[in-house]
Amino acid sequence: MDYRDLKIEIYADGADIEKMKKQHDEGFVKGFTTNPTLMKKAGVEDYKSFAKEAAGAIKDVPLSFEVFADDFPTMEKEARVLAGFGDNVYVKIPVTNTKGEHSTELIRKLSHDGLKINVTAVFTTEQSKEVLEALDPMTQSIVSIFAGRITNAGVDAEPVISEVSKMCREHGNSKVLWASSRELFNVIQAERSGADIITLTDDLLGSLKTLGKDLYEYSLDTVKMFYNDGKALGYKIL
Repeated sequence: MDYRDLKIEIYADGADIEKMKKQHDEGFVKGFTTNPTLMKKAGVEDYKSFAKEAAGAIKDVPLSFEVFADDFPTMEKEARVLAGFGDNVYVKIPVTNTKGEHSTELIRKLSHDGLKINVTAVFTTEQSKEVLEALDPMTQSIVSIFAGRITNAGVDAEPVISEVSKMCREHGNSKVLWASSRELFNVIQAERSGADIITLTDDLLGSLKTLGKDLYEYSLDTVKMFYNDGKALGYKIL
């Protein structure tokens, strides 16, 4: 399989504004997501300035920005500010706050007010069903299933994605996103399980060209890499 033949939409997951602009200009990436952890890693110091710059530079594909608050009234205020940065902005609302209180009513209110919502940190079909019942079918939305973390718990994420994909299609205006990717094979898993979108970090995006590579050729390339690295280091056994 050639990566250019993929039907699933590829979103870049990161917070480096210059990389985001470059990836957008290249045209392969169909959207962007970020979160507070990625922003911390990228050294983002002013969240509003970062979001405004990104929304000003990238206007024709989805951009997902996450709220920071833990109480729902403040989350709502933050969501409305973020949504104001552009028509292509999706506001990421966590499925619960840190106390385990469900965000359903806030999601319902914002979605029915026309805000595009990306419900994040979703792990189960039960959570997904509750979220989809709250989302306005007339408003575009995304349900982000953290498949990588699900598999970290020793659970097969594909059946979860498959079931939620069916629910999203019935909902009519929601897409399911395979989030927290761990390896390139997740792209294959996400596509065959019916996900609309998968998020990839810069490292995984850079590896996309290996999809469909002949395994014998890949084996030879690997042997050459080991040999050349050992030679460059001057290692000797005899």
